[in-house]
Amino acid sequence: MSVAIILALSLLGLLVAFYYSSSVKKVPIDMGVEDEDIKARLKKIHAAIASGAMAFLKQEYKFMAIFMVVFAAIIALLIDDHHTDYVNEGVYTAVAFLVGAVISIASGYIGMKIATSGNARTTVSANQSLSDAFNLALHSGSVMGFALVSLASLGLLLIYLALKYVMPEQLPNHILMEVIAGFGLGGSSIALFARVGGGIFTKAADVGADLVGKVEAGIPEDDPRNPAVIADNVGDNVGDVAGMGADLFGSCAESTCAAMVISAIAFAGNVDALLYPIVISAIGIPVSLITILLVRVTTEEQVGPALKRMLIISSVLMAIVMYFVTVQLVPADFQILGETYTNTGVYFCFLAGLIAGLVVGLLTEYYTSDAYGPVREVAESCKTGTATNIIFGLALGNKSAVGPYLAIGLAIYIPWMLAGMYGVAIASLGMLGTLVIALTIDAYGPVADNAGGIAEMAGMEEHVRKRTDVLDAAGNTTAAMGKGFAIGAAILTSLALFAAFLTRADILLKEDDPTSDLLGSINLLDPMVFTGLFIGAVLPALFTAMTMKSVGSAAYKMIEEVRRQFREIPGIMEGKGDPDYEQCVAISTSAAVKEMIPPGILIMGAPLVTGFLFGIQALAGLLAGSLVAGGVLAIASSNSGGAWDNAKKYIEAGNLGGKGTENHKAAVVGDTVGDPLKDTSGPSLNILIKLSAILSLVFVPFFVQYGGILVG
Repeated sequence: MSVAIILALSLLGLLVAFYYSSSVKKVPIDMGVEDEDIKARLKKIHAAIASGAMAFLKQEYKFMAIFMVVFAAIIALLIDDHHTDYVNEGVYTAVAFLVGAVISIASGYIGMKIATSGNARTTVSANQSLSDAFNLALHSGSVMGFALVSLASLGLLLIYLALKYVMPEQLPNHILMEVIAGFGLGGSSIALFARVGGGIFTKAADVGADLVGKVEAGIPEDDPRNPAVIADNVGDNVGDVAGMGADLFGSCAESTCAAMVISAIAFAGNVDALLYPIVISAIGIPVSLITILLVRVTTEEQVGPALKRMLIISSVLMAIVMYFVTVQLVPADFQILGETYTNTGVYFCFLAGLIAGLVVGLLTEYYTSDAYGPVREVAESCKTGTATNIIFGLALGNKSAVGPYLAIGLAIYIPWMLAGMYGVAIASLGMLGTLVIALTIDAYGPVADNAGGIAEMAGMEEHVRKRTDVLDAAGNTTAAMGKGFAIGAAILTSLALFAAFLTRADILLKEDDPTSDLLGSINLLDPMVFTGLFIGAVLPALFTAMTMKSVGSAAYKMIEEVRRQFREIPGIMEGKGDPDYEQCVAISTSAAVKEMIPPGILIMGAPLVTGFLFGIQALAGLLAGSLVAGGVLAIASSNSGGAWDNAKKYIEAGNLGGKGTENHKAAVVGDTVGDPLKDTSGPSLNILIKLSAILSLVFVPFFVQYGGILVG
């Protein structure tokens, strides 16, 4: 039954994605525009953004292709469970790794392609009505949501069936699941470069455009005279569409793999129960379709609430449907590691994660939306200058981590009591149960943002820009909610992977020594574990420093280039000279591809070196330290940046003096400081905590056999 459900719903999701993609592309780029000059500008700007995005992806994918081949070879050589004589598992794990990486790339590419197709079309739709523009931006975002979740579910099912067919029948089921974990590693590895590279690209352009254009030259945001404006719009797509897509694809694949690894022994002969984690993601496809069909917008006041209502509706529908699915597919009673659990307990694990994800999203909205007190307090602090604005923003970010961590803590404790480590893995999938909707409203943001920029650059009429501003304002909040959701999902996913890593290591060690008890022997007072904790805790700080500095270095080059063009291109400030947009895109692309490598080496090298040199105990400490410290830093960074951004927009809306005042200048500087925090370092920490854990899970046979060479 599980196989049929996954296959049918995955194909449904792909059909829906194709339908919405076609409906978006049917809209002419110059629909309803009569002025020939505006038509020409629309087409030119749209083409520049699309070609810039594809140029970046082309350079990034070249690097990714080399990495995929090299790392697949490393997996094939190093991974081989010496307890079996059947097969070299590393070869099959490498194949799963490559499949996961390719699907992750495809998901990001699809999202990027439709986002860059939908931006200008949203602009011209705003010329017709707010409702048309909202629907087009939403449908553009939904393409990535449906395509990504469908490809993830279908890919996991097909890799399971293929490996089940080609690998020896007598191979234990838990080894098969361990091999499939390579699929999650592939997705997460691509997410590393998509998130970090995309984040560096977008913030180098954004910081350069803001500091020189808005602060120094005093021209509006998205002014066509600014040479960095096209790169800025390209960056919105490569960071928040391709980057976010790869990030959450990784979370979905990794959580599913973790649950299947933990449950492999309990459900060895029950395919329906074994594939239940994939079914969770697949069920989200029709639920999300119903949710989107229920949402309608006719007035400006309805836009923001409509997007938030989508999360609530989809969460309620998932909670209802998954009860019947869980009772049907999971046995009433089952055992994992000697403990007996029930299917109703598994359902409540799912529900705990689902509710926690909704709570994290709503708390993120509270701390980053200018509709509430915290952001307005940050805006008020601009009255006394830049320094107090930054102080208040940092304080807000640190405070904002408390609520989500309490929610996530409950989503760990309750499932652990109900179904042990398996329960935590199911909770992480519960948080990702509304992934299609989360991706839809996240990808909606860059489309709406680009639509506003295109309206400004093309010189569209005032009513068009007013409507795109409404869409953009709502998208800005949902983007922050999406980042909060992604961080929460990453924390639970990492913990699920951590549990799977320890479970698998314990089984392997018992095969060598039946008296071994890894799960009962990990002690915080053990110097090896404690040292690992300290090393793990400092990794997020080092990673943040590296990515922040990368943005700063790239932004410096961008600022110098924008200043040079203002000086050297005749008539640029009068609108008579054409800026060199391509040069700014090239600067961001070069910086992103170059600067994403050192953080990548840090993330992938730390667990491999620690496990090989110091063994399982030290690696367990490192994973726990990076998970706890990284989650707090990610939430604080992301929410500080989101609050500074919306405090600036609150002032630009006419509050506290409006644009051009000293309050506004202080807000712009605060927003500039927050840009790399919310769009580069904060979201990229998701990858650090997840990738370290999935890497440890995939390489666990290597660590058990060869690890700890320095400690005997």
